[in-house]
Amino acid sequence: MLNINKYGLLIILFIFIGCSQNREKSAISDWEQKDIILKRIIPPEFKDRDFNIISYGAKGDGKFDNNAIINKVISECNTSGGGRVVIPPGTYLCNGPIILKSNVNLHLKKNVVIKFGTKSSYYLPVVLTRFEGIECYNYSPLIRAFEQENIAITGKGTLDGQASVDNWWTWIGVERFGWRKGMPSQEDSSSRPLLRKMNSMTVPVEKRIFGEGHYLRPNFIQPLRCKNVLVSGVKFLNSPMWFLHPIESENIIIKGVTVIGDGPNNDGCDPESSKDILIEDCYFKTGDDCIAIKSGRNNDGRKIGKPSENIIIRNCKMEDGHGGVVIGSEISGNCRNVFVEYCEMDSPSLIRAIRLKTNMHRGGVIENVYVRNIKVGEVAEAVIKINLKYDSTNEGSGGNYLPVVRNIYIQNVISEKSKYGIFILGLESSKINNIIIQNCKFNKVIEGNIINNVNNLIFKSFIMNET
Repeated sequence: MLNINKYGLLIILFIFIGCSQNREKSAISDWEQKDIILKRIIPPEFKDRDFNIISYGAKGDGKFDNNAIINKVISECNTSGGGRVVIPPGTYLCNGPIILKSNVNLHLKKNVVIKFGTKSSYYLPVVLTRFEGIECYNYSPLIRAFEQENIAITGKGTLDGQASVDNWWTWIGVERFGWRKGMPSQEDSSSRPLLRKMNSMTVPVEKRIFGEGHYLRPNFIQPLRCKNVLVSGVKFLNSPMWFLHPIESENIIIKGVTVIGDGPNNDGCDPESSKDILIEDCYFKTGDDCIAIKSGRNNDGRKIGKPSENIIIRNCKMEDGHGGVVIGSEISGNCRNVFVEYCEMDSPSLIRAIRLKTNMHRGGVIENVYVRNIKVGEVAEAVIKINLKYDSTNEGSGGNYLPVVRNIYIQNVISEKSKYGIFILGLESSKINNIIIQNCKFNKVIEGNIINNVNNLIFKSFIMNET
């Protein structure tokens, strides 16, 4: 283990651990792949006609339930060839899921607020979904699309899940989120433990029926097996669980959205088993990871075998959260080709800036991760953390699936305050391979760096605690 002392100035020009200069040179040219990926990511187009929900009887008074009307208008727009379903200014109660359909742009005008009802029964019947990377039938997401093409949510309005310590969040089973002894939670034997057991025993998905009486919270928006998805300009508040969760989908643009929610597992954006994704100009202030890339958990991730790949994250701002840009931990289906640039991350309540996490139960291959031009004000723990022993306390140190992490390139990252600079925990049986830390400066690092079980590591022009 390498633990670099916390005192003084550290300038490391070259530290080689069996690495060639050819790999370093190609890391720079590999950024050219980003432009190739961008050419494939094209926003969906819609017919130039509007369907105003007020014309169908909707009321923006905050009291009338508009769920049936909104879905009726979406269906009519879809069957007539597509266009925009327009929500004019007002506050709209929606007691149940919004179901997006092909060739429909759900457009929220400025000063629109859609408030989703918080009774779990509103989100029945159960639908095919994933909960923490495991397939099952559970409550519908608040906004759902299944096997649709050319769909969008756009505009300047707000989508409020209204989750709080008085409803969905109590199911986490933690007192600070409203749970009290005797209340149900996802840790009940018929809830999350049962789903995980079904995954480990490869129970067929059609027999994994949850929903009422099982306490697994739904996500906010979930395109499942969709193509050509756009989410632009809108604000999301207070999700029951994860906010934006595309699964097995492709050609996705998430642009200029604001995501705010400090509830349990309030991840901001979690692409899962999806590809060709652009996330840009977004703001995240969340109760968990701001962006977390996933590809299924354990047996499900390996069986489905769809990696998350070709993902570009740029010009985003992250405040509170467990991590700014994260890969894992449900990463059993692999992840590759992730490009992160020109982001700002800053908050004493943001724990890490860049984080990769897995273990010997999750396994998976994480490769070709490129990070550059990141400005970090303050993080509570580490600027860069890679952990192949994640959650070993709860899940155990055993497992038969060696994770592989390789080809990680960090350039031009400036940090002003953190406990650790770089915190890397590889495995003796699966060392992290090929890491370049180049032109980076970490100030006010309290405990230095911890680096364990890494092959082919280069620091080049790395400055820590400059006086």
